[in-house]
Amino acid sequence: MSRKRYLMRFVNELLDFRLLEFNSLVEMFKLEFEFLEPPSNKPYLLLETTDECKLIQMFQRSVLGINLYEFWACETNLNSFKQKLQICDQILDERYAKSKFRIDVESFGKKISLQSKIDKIEQLDFLPFHGPIDLKNPDFIFHYMEYFGLDGNNVPEYPIQIIFGRWIAESHRKSLAKYSLKHRKFIANTSMDPTLSFLMCNIAGIENNDIVYDPFVGSGSLLVSAANFGAFVLGTDIDYLLLHGSAKPSRFGVKHRDQDESVRANLKQYGLEDRYLDVITGDSSQPLIRNDFQFDAIITDPPYGKRESRQRVGTLKANPSIPIEATHYPSKLEYQIDDIYNDLLRFAAKNLKVGKIILFWAPYSRKPDDQNHHPRLKTYSLIQTKTDADVQNLSELFREKFQHNSLKFIGFAEQQLTCRYSRCLIAMQKI
Repeated sequence: MSRKRYLMRFVNELLDFRLLEFNSLVEMFKLEFEFLEPPSNKPYLLLETTDECKLIQMFQRSVLGINLYEFWACETNLNSFKQKLQICDQILDERYAKSKFRIDVESFGKKISLQSKIDKIEQLDFLPFHGPIDLKNPDFIFHYMEYFGLDGNNVPEYPIQIIFGRWIAESHRKSLAKYSLKHRKFIANTSMDPTLSFLMCNIAGIENNDIVYDPFVGSGSLLVSAANFGAFVLGTDIDYLLLHGSAKPSRFGVKHRDQDESVRANLKQYGLEDRYLDVITGDSSQPLIRNDFQFDAIITDPPYGKRESRQRVGTLKANPSIPIEATHYPSKLEYQIDDIYNDLLRFAAKNLKVGKIILFWAPYSRKPDDQNHHPRLKTYSLIQTKTDADVQNLSELFREKFQHNSLKFIGFAEQQLTCRYSRCLIAMQKI
């Protein structure tokens, strides 16, 4: 098969996550390709491949993508662009000659008026498209884009790149509205945003009939996304009241939760109840799962902040005695955040299939150093703080701090929350 060129258009957000998702989907669908230009913060990737079917399947899983185009021409000025477009092979395809069509105009980095968009379409009158224009139900959609760069304070007069192509497919992104937390039956204080939940499933390579586990399940946002992709889901959490819908409501102005609020109710809401295995009240610091049972993916958001308490079963008493009673409520201790991650990695090393992924979030902060005013890098409580001079980048820091002989660090992405605080998604693979 001949190699064709394609443009993948992305949303201009969560830039750190773009390549992490892209690489994971490439691995999942076994796509062979070559970049036409190095990946950057531009809102698109240009690549070349012989397998359009795999590329479409892969792109339809993406949540950071928007649209996929067959790439026809790209130049830095209008005259060169017209010349390049006039001689491209695709323009001579007989399918386009008399079919209904539409041309969309997009300007990235600069606002343009409707009249300006019409004028730009008129500049393309040399295209041999003689069929009727149909804005609602065209047979083919063509895309004209002008890229003005990423610096909104210094927008150039003329576009940096002019691009033209044919629309092929859209991503999974539009389906996210269906899973909005605003309309979800059961939520908690830290329920994961659907975009991030689906993104984690893509990075973890979750496929149909996988068994996925969340050891800090909360309201089950991650399980809902995993079930959407056909996985069977299981979770645990130490918060009995939350799992049984008895905790204080998280919605503004709501005084009481509904009696049927639960993780299972969330899956039932989206027609995914057949993917539900169970959610167990349990302590993640203690072994809950059989040693010989292994998962296809572990995805979780541990309780590292102030909005959710960190607890484990335990006591400060030297020789505690457990009373024999019908209903026993065990005492709890603060679960040190260092121990959370150490226990999580040990669990993954034992209960994750070889080659599969564990994904988890870790806090990260930059705090001013009183002595030399350099920002400090800090991930969790017992880690010695380091200045920027001590580490070349965050990747080295996380490689150093999240280590296990059976796990390989494969990547991370940072979500900045404030100018000082971030959280990072860490991806590790069982080896």
